Amino acid sequence: MVSMTVVLAMVLLLRSSLNFRISSSPDLAVDEAPTANLKDIVILNSIEKLQLQLPKQTVLSLSLESRNQLPPRNLDSFPNLAKDHIKIVLYVHNRPQYLQVVVESLSKVEGIGETQLIVSHDGYFEEMDRIIQGIRFCQVRQLFAPYSPHLFPDSFPGVSPGDCIGKDNPSVKKCKGNADQYGNHRSPKIVSLKHHWWWMMNTVWDGLEDTRGHSGHILFIEEDHFIFPNAYRNIQVLTNLKPLKCPDCYAVNLAPSDVNSKGEYWESLVAEKMGNIGYAFNRTVWRKIHAKAREFCNFDDYNWDITMWSMVYPSFKTPVHTLRGPRRSAAHFGKCGLHQGQGKENNCIDNGVVNVEMDEIDRIPNIKSEWNVQVLNVAGGYKAGHKGWGGWGDDRDRELCMNFARMYHIVNNSSN
Repeated sequence: MVSMTVVLAMVLLLRSSLNFRISSSPDLAVDEAPTANLKDIVILNSIEKLQLQLPKQTVLSLSLESRNQLPPRNLDSFPNLAKDHIKIVLYVHNRPQYLQVVVESLSKVEGIGETQLIVSHDGYFEEMDRIIQGIRFCQVRQLFAPYSPHLFPDSFPGVSPGDCIGKDNPSVKKCKGNADQYGNHRSPKIVSLKHHWWWMMNTVWDGLEDTRGHSGHILFIEEDHFIFPNAYRNIQVLTNLKPLKCPDCYAVNLAPSDVNSKGEYWESLVAEKMGNIGYAFNRTVWRKIHAKAREFCNFDDYNWDITMWSMVYPSFKTPVHTLRGPRRSAAHFGKCGLHQGQGKENNCIDNGVVNVEMDEIDRIPNIKSEWNVQVLNVAGGYKAGHKGWGGWGDDRDRELCMNFARMYHIVNNSSN
């Protein structure tokens, strides 16, 4: 254990020496290990948190942060992970009806016991926690975003006394806050979406012991993604084929970028715009994303995916394609938005049942290595030039976002 005196001396040395050490033009076909030595990454303690000006934590926030240090569960049943396994990160909010469906679908995935499921929670909700604690089909690690607005009932990043609300005029109301481009002030429940995704990405890639040395792909899914039984085997095939079939592709996907599409049913692979359902990329791509932290954090849209499509990906100056199969291996479901479906009175799933169309071929690995790649260059949806839907105009949110990007990258340059 490093003494407080030594840590204080280190912080003084690092006060003006934050360094992200990110490659500007990596080879996307290669799974690279991080360039910074793991010994250079400082795991945050109370002094570093103060230096980064992170919000003062509540008792619940600190308690959940301590849970993040617990080892994975189910080690007795799954003591060893398969070589070259692809970790799965499931990020969740507060839709227990949805989560129950996703967990049930994951339990039927071929090969799920070979890998580790990391579940990242946006705040703490008892029913969501209970569902995850009930998983027995693989190794499970839970993470709780300690700076989720849901954990701060009377201070930032929750609602602070004196905050402007709606379209309040600060000079008239004598309130604090910066309005977005449409004149609206922050809503903690809304900004939590972007904060959680960004905190999760930084923590999974650079802060978590299980993954901060991981150079391969990591698969990301959400609580409203129904996962097909062949999903894990297909994502393994796609990650192996990407360097050979599409070396310029940034990622692989389990489903088309059009959430309503079931695929083309061709006998070929498909390269297209990167989607947000079941996407996997490696550390090389993460370093490119992390290098655009300022663009991500300053774009006035509370949605992480629209921010990526409209601002971050276009800044790469090359097409951000993903490789996928011609049939989906995951599906978006449900009919409620992110902040609905939080109780039994909200019937967000018709008759309590999810009906996802799935043929027998979707239950088994169905991607062939001899297939060629069809490139879809014309894609709808958000792209460069979209100005954002707002909700992200407050300077405090933008600074917290930047601090998440700095958390695990405090480097002592004096030793170089």
